[in-house]
Amino acid sequence: MSVAQVFEQLEQNFNADAAQGLDLVFQFDIEDDKTYHLVINDGTCKMHEGAHDDPSVTLIMNSETLHGIVSGETDGMQAFMAGQLRAEGDMMLATKLGELFKMG
Repeated sequence: MSVAQVFEQLEQNFNADAAQGLDLVFQFDIEDDKTYHLVINDGTCKMHEGAHDDPSVTLIMNSETLHGIVSGETDGMQAFMAGQLRAEGDMMLATKLGELFKMG
C-alpha cells in the first residue's frame, strides 16, 4: 500500500462525531515519501498533498511507521518512545489522532 493510499484509508476511517467543533491541521512529514496534511474542520476531514502554512501539529516518521500505526500493528505512543515518531507543535493533539480515526 502506498503512502497516499494509507492517507485515503485514514480519510475513510474518519470519525466525524469526534471532530465536532474542532479546527485542526495534522501535518505528516513522511521522511522517505512526501508531506501530507489533513484539515479537520467541524466534523469534516480533507487530505492534501504538500505542506500547510500553519499546521496545529506535525508528525515526522517514515512510511513503515505510518503503515504500522494506521494498521494498528504499531502503538503510536510506543513509536514515539522508540524515536520512530517525532512531533512538532501541539503534542497533545497527536494523542487525539486515535479518537479521530479508527485505526486497525
